[in-house]
Amino acid sequence: MPDMDAKLGGDRAGGAGVGRSGVRSSTGLDAEDLAVLRQAPLFGAMPVEAMQRLIGATTPRRYEKGVTLFQQGQPASAFYVILDGWVKIARVTVEGDEAVVGVFRRGEVFAEAAMFLGGRYPASAEVVVPARLLKIDGEALRRQIRQDPDLALCMLASASHHLKFLVEQIEQIKLLSAPKRIATFLVEECRSRRGSCVIELPYEKLLIASRLGMKPESFSRAIGKLRAHGVHVRNELVTIDNVERLLVFAEGAVED
Repeated sequence: MPDMDAKLGGDRAGGAGVGRSGVRSSTGLDAEDLAVLRQAPLFGAMPVEAMQRLIGATTPRRYEKGVTLFQQGQPASAFYVILDGWVKIARVTVEGDEAVVGVFRRGEVFAEAAMFLGGRYPASAEVVVPARLLKIDGEALRRQIRQDPDLALCMLASASHHLKFLVEQIEQIKLLSAPKRIATFLVEECRSRRGSCVIELPYEKLLIASRLGMKPESFSRAIGKLRAHGVHVRNELVTIDNVERLLVFAEGAVED
């Protein structure tokens, strides 16, 4: 995998403390970035002053596809906020196989719990499309919680969010057929639940298959079955004739 330091760059436009929108912030982030941070459960209820102390002078950096942010078993020294792009979290089994735990998107935080799990990352993180991330020092988080124990509630909110995601993921894999899992994934990528929709797959089909708990060949067969439900795939573009109809299928009211 590409070396992280050789494949990243800082945000230079606008100068220190001035973001893309031209809004100056004491955290070095612009108004749009701060809005993205507020989407995350960890920061949603956190007082502004505490968030500013936690972020400090940290600035976002750009990472290319394939960059390894950290590896399973390494000392956990920082966690990340995704401002743009996608990041894969995966564990390697004793047999050497990769198990995708999750694929995180804009507005999500990952690896924050690792700051308190024996000091080591329980999984590896890899950038799957060019991304813009905010890396936050783990010791800064621990220090802020020691100073203000109420911030532990923000950590619980973030942990609860991750747990809910994992429970829903397991439920999908256990209860839904492969076509319905793909249909659910596609509907979630649509901005509207009505009418037609054209989306570009956010990352490689191989990773989507792994994320949905299926082999590549099963993914190909399953997505082929969705043609009967108005789904047409051409390379990375997916056209959905009727999103509402596909949602009805995904939720189980229509048989495969």
